[in-house]
Amino acid sequence: MKHEILAAPLPDSPVSRRFEGQVVFVTGAARGQGRAEAVRFAAEGADIIALDICADLPTTQYPGATEEDLAQTARMVETLGRQVRTHKADIRDYSALKAALDESVRDLGRLDVVVANAGMTTQAPAWEIDLESWDATIGINLTGAFLTAKAAIPLMLDQGTGGSIVFISSVAGLRGLPLLADYVAAKHGVTGLAKTLANELAPHRIRVNSVHPHGVNTDLVPGIRTRLEADADLSAFFQGTLPDGVSEAEDIAAAVAWIASHEARHVTGIQLPVDLGRTNR
Repeated sequence: MKHEILAAPLPDSPVSRRFEGQVVFVTGAARGQGRAEAVRFAAEGADIIALDICADLPTTQYPGATEEDLAQTARMVETLGRQVRTHKADIRDYSALKAALDESVRDLGRLDVVVANAGMTTQAPAWEIDLESWDATIGINLTGAFLTAKAAIPLMLDQGTGGSIVFISSVAGLRGLPLLADYVAAKHGVTGLAKTLANELAPHRIRVNSVHPHGVNTDLVPGIRTRLEADADLSAFFQGTLPDGVSEAEDIAAAVAWIASHEARHVTGIQLPVDLGRTNR
């Protein structure tokens, strides 16, 4: 592993209010990247719809988010002076997802940005992935992303004011990372879904892009991290070119906020790596 050099700290708060008067929907918002995204948008003036399953998943090697985690996200948003609506729902359950989103949009009055962030992963050689793990990984990462878009897009079209949809993919949505075949398949699917939606929704001024993190400091990948520590060759394959060992969730949130903002109004259908230079290797 490369020697880590401490990165310059992120600013304590954004300097702009790019989302004043807007409403942002974030899935997987109870902790990690989803929480960081919700807080970043709130700090820039948005009201937040925050959704999470708030449960352990039987196929993962780490504990799931809790209802208290989601409540903490809500408190952090409210501390910034913004409204928040929280929902406990599985993004694979379209009826529950749509009902939650419809209710909050009626309450808050509009929907401007969707961040399809919810995801999970396991790790194993492809031929050792059991069918339950495959189905869960595809269901949450890909089908859940599709259902999130399916629930949100009619609301945005009816509103008629454009908007932005950001899919949180991964370097695994651009590269064939080992030990993650189910996750790689799902995230490649998310990347393709975003490309198609960008073309379909462009006439309505709804921009669609995917963001591709790599090595974020969350609870999502303890198993793969353990393997990397034990296998120097595998570790070198996963390593980025920048000297920072991992990104922080706030690094990803900053990129998501930019690509969803008016500053990126002519950016659609792209795959934005926030990956420490991994895809440049």
